[in-house]
Amino acid sequence: MTATTPTTAPAADARMLGLAHYAARGVLEHVLGRHGVTFLQQIALRAAVTADTPPTPDELVARIRASVKGDPADARAALDTLRAKALLVADGPHLLPTEAGRDLLATVAAEAAPLSARVWSDIPAEDLAAAGRVLALVTERADRELAALERATEV
Repeated sequence: MTATTPTTAPAADARMLGLAHYAARGVLEHVLGRHGVTFLQQIALRAAVTADTPPTPDELVARIRASVKGDPADARAALDTLRAKALLVADGPHLLPTEAGRDLLATVAAEAAPLSARVWSDIPAEDLAAAGRVLALVTERADRELAALERATEV
């Protein structure tokens, strides 16, 4: 046990989840910043690259919102910036990743991989499996609550 490892693990709660998210995101944002890309732009570009069929801007906005639960205007601004940087290109009603966009994602993944490996190293598989189950359940429940809140504000 290292000096920074507590002898009793804190209970998982929303605060702990947020702290872990922002710590890991901070690492990724450091890498992204070296390439002049924001976290949201990376989410948008990844959504375009991983789409099964060429997506429309509205489909990409929906995918981005499903990931980060943010304002659609912010998602659209990220798409506009990616087009301005020639990382996405319009093809009729669709937005397609360019070779430069694909290369950027590959470069960021390669640069982030060793950092991520150090963050996740030595965590027992059973702990990762338990955390995965809990996080999936929290995500499902939070998505359900958010959907109810959004429906309530539409009325």
